[in-house]
Amino acid sequence: MKASKSVRYLCQAVFALGSILPAGIPAYGQGVPGYPDDVRYGFDPREVALLPRYCIYTQVFRDRVPGGNNTEEIARWSLIMGPTFNAMHHYCWGLMNTNRALLLVRDQRWREYHLKYSIVEFDYVIRGAPRSFKLLPEILTKKGENLIRLDRGQDGIVELQRAIELKPDYWPPYAAISDYYKNIGELAQAREWLEEGLSASPNTKALMRRLAELNSPQIQRKTEPPAER
Repeated sequence: MKASKSVRYLCQAVFALGSILPAGIPAYGQGVPGYPDDVRYGFDPREVALLPRYCIYTQVFRDRVPGGNNTEEIARWSLIMGPTFNAMHHYCWGLMNTNRALLLVRDQRWREYHLKYSIVEFDYVIRGAPRSFKLLPEILTKKGENLIRLDRGQDGIVELQRAIELKPDYWPPYAAISDYYKNIGELAQAREWLEEGLSASPNTKALMRRLAELNSPQIQRKTEPPAER
């Protein structure tokens, strides 16, 4: 069963790689000079350092990253996350692709490549995780944010709303939805999502700051209709 699942993932990943690879650019040397060609197997210390600490104890990482093969930590995180921990290396790879897209690449084609590949990795975990998995809202939020970055705003909103449904007091998806509506000029919608987020998670500074910005005189002036002459 496990082998069959791995084969399915490999086929999906190969298909996705072929469909999202920038035209005319080889699969290796993925847009970041001085970094490993393949984010999944390079394990560059600079990239690993940006990940949640538990990533080094996940499958594949634990055999490649110094300190990762710590049986006590592996057992501890397995107990915290349950069986889904066995798939979390894909989430960590998704985060590495996201970080490359946002922090390292300069070419827009490679930015899109890494964002699209992050979706493949996030989906691998999402498909197998139970609704009760504690990190599922976070993973859905990361997927939603990256879909928005890929100009798939409505698809991203769907994933962010799934995260809210699972954990209404988790504030990041509210912020992401509000930012999306603000960026496309729908400020009333942006404000509504911030207010809904603050209702579910009162006194959240990130939401309060965004709401204050939306209510600032500068924003208000930009949205006021022109005065009649």
